[in-house]
Amino acid sequence: MSTAILTGQPVPGSSIETDLRSLGFDVRIAADTAGAETLLAQIPGEERVAVVDARFVGHPHALRLGLTDPRFPLAAVPGAVTAQPAGRQELTRAMARESSASGGTTPAGDSLADRIASALDADGADVRRPELGTLVAVVPADPQARNEARQAVAAVDDEAVRLKSAVKARDGFFTTFCVSPYSRYLARWCARRGLTPNQVTTASLITALIAAACAATGSRGGFVAAGVLLIASFVLDCTDGQLARYSLQYSTLGAWLDATFDRAKEYAYYAGLALGAARGGDDVWALALGAMILQTCRHVVDFSFNEANHDADANTSPTAALSDKLDSVGWTVWARRMIVLPIGERWAMIAVLTALTTPRITFYALLVGCAFAATYTTAGRVLRSLTRKARRTDRAARALADLADNGPLAELLARVLPGRSRGPALLWAVAGAALMLCAAWFDGPGWPVVLAAGVYVLLSSEAVVKPLKGALDWLVPPLFRAAEYGTVLLLAAKADVNGALPAAFGLVAAVAYHHYDTVYRIRGDAGAPPAWLVRAIGGQEGRTLLVSVLAAVLTGAQFTVALTVVAVAVALVVLVESIRFWVSAHQGGAPAVHDEGEPA
Repeated sequence: MSTAILTGQPVPGSSIETDLRSLGFDVRIAADTAGAETLLAQIPGEERVAVVDARFVGHPHALRLGLTDPRFPLAAVPGAVTAQPAGRQELTRAMARESSASGGTTPAGDSLADRIASALDADGADVRRPELGTLVAVVPADPQARNEARQAVAAVDDEAVRLKSAVKARDGFFTTFCVSPYSRYLARWCARRGLTPNQVTTASLITALIAAACAATGSRGGFVAAGVLLIASFVLDCTDGQLARYSLQYSTLGAWLDATFDRAKEYAYYAGLALGAARGGDDVWALALGAMILQTCRHVVDFSFNEANHDADANTSPTAALSDKLDSVGWTVWARRMIVLPIGERWAMIAVLTALTTPRITFYALLVGCAFAATYTTAGRVLRSLTRKARRTDRAARALADLADNGPLAELLARVLPGRSRGPALLWAVAGAALMLCAAWFDGPGWPVVLAAGVYVLLSSEAVVKPLKGALDWLVPPLFRAAEYGTVLLLAAKADVNGALPAAFGLVAAVAYHHYDTVYRIRGDAGAPPAWLVRAIGGQEGRTLLVSVLAAVLTGAQFTVALTVVAVAVALVVLVESIRFWVSAHQGGAPAVHDEGEPA
């Protein structure tokens, strides 16, 4: 329950009480500052509370933005201020100080809400003031100003502004021009029927899984249906975020579900295409796994680069300046957004090719497109890093070490071999990844690969023995991902038995989920997964060594079974801990979040 304290004398004809009740507030009226302070003390501390001037004139959506957004403990618009439980103590102090300063009365013409907001600012509190744009939110000083404010309100369509703001400010070409023009209305339809973003997210997941099942039939009708359903799933994927922005229903759990389900949908669809191709006699499991590996490594590049630079000092470079300049030219903005093959363009391409061609052609196009996009984005970020004179923080170094996902073997070597040379972290990561992948490619299952894996464990330990603060140290985590996932792919392909590549697909999917979960925890300021979890699933170097040993000592059929067992074990441990963490964080009142970053 939320409570709004309406201060001052009610204004005849004002809709402020009705507007506040429509936003879910229980309205109480205080004649002066002393009365407002008394009412505030009576409201339970676990409730949201707002202080609103009775003379307020403005759009209902301006009040919604200022008073109901769950992401911010303190927020204000002209004439209104609000606090969630986390900001309640600051609001109470500011109210008490204003009451004492005014002797419990409200000076004529003053707005208590605005005075409290100013007092919060003076205390150094972080008060969120949303961008209102053309929306009106004012406290008129006289009848003439009130009439002018009401005319300004009538001149702007509140609902049109609300619908427009529901669309993500920065998105891909396909999403912006082919989906959002109508999906925003679907979001409004959902809001008016009481549906939540999490329900729409779940519907998107179910639709994508049905699409994958259709693709797995291997028939032309199944492929056409799969393409149509994949687009429908993407429309729902856009709708859930637009619904969250339209109704301000942000949550920690919702952000995690949205991000996690995107990956689950895409990779499940890859598996469906591979199963459908197998029904037609074409084995494309290696291509499906390669596409998943390439896409995951692309994401790790994005995550690592952003974490390395998100709070760096002197975070500028000539390359970044050129990029900003290009973003000011209309056609280059859309060209650059399409080149990186964001989720909208990628899913549209997959859907169309699925319906019109074969799974093999679909995967070839996907691999070529993603490889080009990965080269383009990585090269740009390398140039930015080399031309940027930045000092990276301990927090960034810690985040990169967590993303590296080194396990107990690397930790043990760091303790027992303290006298090793200390070279650049990137050098050790490149050497280890190149050695591991070359051994798996040229030698296949056998003891030479096991020996290479042993050296890889040593080099992985060496790479993170110092804080990752170098200009290009953000490349260490994606190199580790490429080495681990690539080793699993190559050894499964070299085993040359039915079922090895699907089992490898399952293992990489389970491990990739763990790596994505690590990213989402870091993004939400929740820290990395617990150390026991990383140790329990071996760390990236431990899993690479384990797979190499299994490939060397087992037959092809036995290796397939072993990969399946490891995949199931990792998936169970990771999923149980991840679900426990996110559900408990949501129930424990973790700050609501909403990701408005680059399209995935």
